[in-house]
Amino acid sequence: MNARLAKTDTIVAIYILIAFIMFIVPLPALVLDVFMAFNIAIAFTILFVCMFSKEVLDLSYFPTILLFTTIFRIAMNVSSTRLILTTGTSGNVVKTFGQFVGGGDIIIGAIIFIILILIQFLVINKGSERVAEVTARFTLDAMPGKQMAIDADLNTGAIDDAEAKARRDKIQQESSFFGSMDGAVKYVKGDAVAGLLLTVINLVGGMAMGMLRNGMEASAAIDNYGILTIGDGLVSQIPSLLISLSTGVLVTKGGKEADFGPVILKQLFGVPKVMYLVGGTLAFLGVATELNTILFVGMGMLFVIGGRMIAGSLEVAQIEQEVDTEEAAADEIRQPENVNSLLQVDPIELEFGYGIIPLADVNQGGDLLDRVVMIRRQIAQELGTVVPIIRLRDNIQLNPNQYIIKIKGIQVSEGEILFDHYMAMNPGYVEEEIAGIPTFEPSFNLPAIWITEGQRERAESLGYTVVDPPSIIATHLTEIIRQHIAELLTRQDVQNLVNNMKETNPSVVEELVPKLLGLGELQKVLQNLLREGISIRDLLTVMETLADYAPTTRDTDILTEYVRQSLKRAISTKYFPPHETTSVVTLDPKIEQEIMASIKQTESGAFLNLDPGRSRAIIDSVGRETQKLENLGKSPIIITSPIVRMYFRRLTEDYYRDLVVVSYNEVESNVELQSVGMVTA
Repeated sequence: MNARLAKTDTIVAIYILIAFIMFIVPLPALVLDVFMAFNIAIAFTILFVCMFSKEVLDLSYFPTILLFTTIFRIAMNVSSTRLILTTGTSGNVVKTFGQFVGGGDIIIGAIIFIILILIQFLVINKGSERVAEVTARFTLDAMPGKQMAIDADLNTGAIDDAEAKARRDKIQQESSFFGSMDGAVKYVKGDAVAGLLLTVINLVGGMAMGMLRNGMEASAAIDNYGILTIGDGLVSQIPSLLISLSTGVLVTKGGKEADFGPVILKQLFGVPKVMYLVGGTLAFLGVATELNTILFVGMGMLFVIGGRMIAGSLEVAQIEQEVDTEEAAADEIRQPENVNSLLQVDPIELEFGYGIIPLADVNQGGDLLDRVVMIRRQIAQELGTVVPIIRLRDNIQLNPNQYIIKIKGIQVSEGEILFDHYMAMNPGYVEEEIAGIPTFEPSFNLPAIWITEGQRERAESLGYTVVDPPSIIATHLTEIIRQHIAELLTRQDVQNLVNNMKETNPSVVEELVPKLLGLGELQKVLQNLLREGISIRDLLTVMETLADYAPTTRDTDILTEYVRQSLKRAISTKYFPPHETTSVVTLDPKIEQEIMASIKQTESGAFLNLDPGRSRAIIDSVGRETQKLENLGKSPIIITSPIVRMYFRRLTEDYYRDLVVVSYNEVESNVELQSVGMVTA
């Protein structure tokens, strides 16, 4: 494969090298004929490829092709000019074009040449240049909208990550292509101007050489060198015209049909009514005027007959389509139900009533899809893991303003919003009340009030926190994802993280997985961290710590504690603000000893075997002590010894979801702590 690519590169390099050789080295007439014939073949090849390409990116290197062919054609002009001026001849191709196309008359040849130049310069080049410029501008302006549409399809599950990446790459390629085409069209325009100037130079130079060097009379010099000059101009300008036409075809393609001939004919002559009108008009002109009656009436009849044939084909096609539709419906009924699609469970679903549809509909100004994109980015930056696709769908069984959130097909939370209203929440220091509909904020179950647009400004001036419905749903969805992110982390997600790490740090991956830990064991460690809100973004530190301690133990809970201690800088930053004394609650050493004495080791791991009465007393004490922190407006944080932390967390997690349990080994030495109580029982 590489050898084949190398040969292809060599061919292109030789093509460019020949062009520069023609600038410098005089070529024999026979060799020049070969290059001219090859140039005409390349021009036709480019034209037909442009006609039958499905889309513009099939010719992504077209601007480069334009540059190469322009250089080759100009080099060929220079070489033929040198041959004409030095020998008075130019080979078979130039002579044939000059005599045959121009009819052997210099005046006719000159007129045809000028017509070709005018067509290329004023019509094709001008139009192609304008189309390329406008297309490039519109393509660049449309890029943000296309990227947002891709993100929306990705979040609704219509496409996967691979297809989204492919679409984004295609958008980038299209913008680069049309940007290049905007400049590359100037090559063709400049080539037309250069061809005209070279023709004038050839004619003047040839006449001077004929009269001054060869002693020819003026008329003989004009006839000889004029025919050769016109022939040389036609040989170069006809391929140039073909490539100009190719450029116009490429930048004006409006569809992806490779064979667009039938499409053009169908669009022009596919309406019977139009064919009847044109046929009647032509027949009327043939009868009522001095125009050729047979010609115009005959052509009019052809249009009428063609219209009738098209109408018949359309009727047949419509009947066939109806039959196919009925047969497809019957086949669908006869076929056994395909239940495979029903077995798919979406990791995260947001279902909403019809009243919330405008918030998710981009055409109605809704930005809920954009907020979902931002949620995935936010979680990725905050916790270091990729959130699965969040599928959004409407559900007519829900109340109009209701929405529910599902994790793996099971509803875990719900909420209700009022469209065209705002939710105002008292942060705790606003004394003046505002009129509205009492409610509760769905994410944290805080008391709130629904207010109208007219009350928003006044509520904000009083100090209320005011949020709009899309923000309410987005915040609620973000909190639910944070709570369940551990169970959303699959083995495939872990494998993807490992693959990414392997690209930058292959040594630690090769040492750890699968030699020391299996993929499932690594998954459990990462889930343990995510379950307590610890980011796994610093995956290198996590894996290096596991590589250090996995040879001595494969207990994922113990390994998690070692990893947490390695991440103490991140944990301290998360829970303990710098340059500030943090109020915490400590754990009675007697309780710690009691917990350690109640740990039972089994083959499947360790568990806490504590008397239910003692457990209840410890839980009640935790509630009393953490209430002191909440009364101070502080987050509930309990500090324990490293060996107890994990088991104490398990004891309390079902009762106090927001409780933070950290060990002394997870706190940086510069952190200032103040104990406001002790858990004892």
